[in-house]
Amino acid sequence: MAELVYPPVVAAAKTLFKALDLRLDIAGSEHVPTSGGAVLVSNHIGYLDFVFAGFAARPSKRLVRFMAKDSVFKHKISGPLMRGMKHIPVDRKQGEHAFQHALEALRGGEIVGVFPEATISPSFTLKKFKSGAVRMAQEAQVPVLPVALWGTQRVWTKGRKRDLRRRHYPITIRIGEPMTADPAESAVALTERLRERMQGLLEAAQAAYPEGPRGPEDTWWLPAHLGGTAPEPRQA
Repeated sequence: MAELVYPPVVAAAKTLFKALDLRLDIAGSEHVPTSGGAVLVSNHIGYLDFVFAGFAARPSKRLVRFMAKDSVFKHKISGPLMRGMKHIPVDRKQGEHAFQHALEALRGGEIVGVFPEATISPSFTLKKFKSGAVRMAQEAQVPVLPVALWGTQRVWTKGRKRDLRRRHYPITIRIGEPMTADPAESAVALTERLRERMQGLLEAAQAAYPEGPRGPEDTWWLPAHLGGTAPEPRQA
């Protein structure tokens, strides 16, 4: 079936990146399979993470179908776009329906995007992961593709006004090797291994990030353990 909505949205995103003068640094795109299903798993630090995580798959010419809150699909503007891009609505009261929808997409050869932390992490560190992503991969017998984002929180995140000015922000994206989701391994153990892998990717993205705060008032986007003023994980 022809993709009538997704390609124009991708083109619009590229135009936005250029207008905002965002500097994307993507490494590991060769790990994105060029065909077949996979569960793309990303950390969650900003409202536009789905755009950047999806962009990580573009060098392989893949489109990612993200699982997102049902309310986004009911919005008069975002709703038609989300449905047109074949993203997957998640109604927390009927979570099994979304799970089955995702399985169908994976078995049909799609890449399904998941944020296992479920919500944005105000500390900009990894929160506890939910096991749904690996359970989907195990049941559909597809790999898990870990992705780490850094710098997206500076554009728009929870508790901060979005900054859509031309600010020359760097955005770092690191894509890890696919992980086999062996059904014989417990989902809890696999989720923990995934989180460890994601932690390594996140630290690599942070180490490669080319700039620090632009002044004393600009330390909010750095975690406390990196010298910033973001809340500690326990406080967040």
